[in-house]
Amino acid sequence: QVHLVESGGGLVQAGGSLRLSCAASGDVFSIDSMGWYRQAPGKPRELVATITRDGFTHVPDSVKDRSTISRDNTKNTIYLQMNSLKPEDTAVYYCKAETIINLRKDYYWGQGTQVTVSS
Repeated sequence: QVHLVESGGGLVQAGGSLRLSCAASGDVFSIDSMGWYRQAPGKPRELVATITRDGFTHVPDSVKDRSTISRDNTKNTIYLQMNSLKPEDTAVYYCKAETIINLRKDYYWGQGTQVTVSS
């Protein structure tokens, strides 16, 4: 089992920046990759960024020029830095961890943190 706790959300003005954190606990040794997803009202959950255990990152083109994902393995924590925020970035941001134990894959979600970007 992996437990994820996100923090850092809130109200931000358009053009501003934010840094989200996601701290993992539990069977952290089993985590293969972690990532950030977001879901706006009435829309499906979408990928924002992922990072593997070895530090390889993937950020979709839609946010690539404004987003950076990083990790601190000593703290079992990943971060999402987003700049030049737009009102359409308003969403609940979720942290996800994918684990592998004995070839079995599982995934865990955090409870989410609200990000609201005002125009």
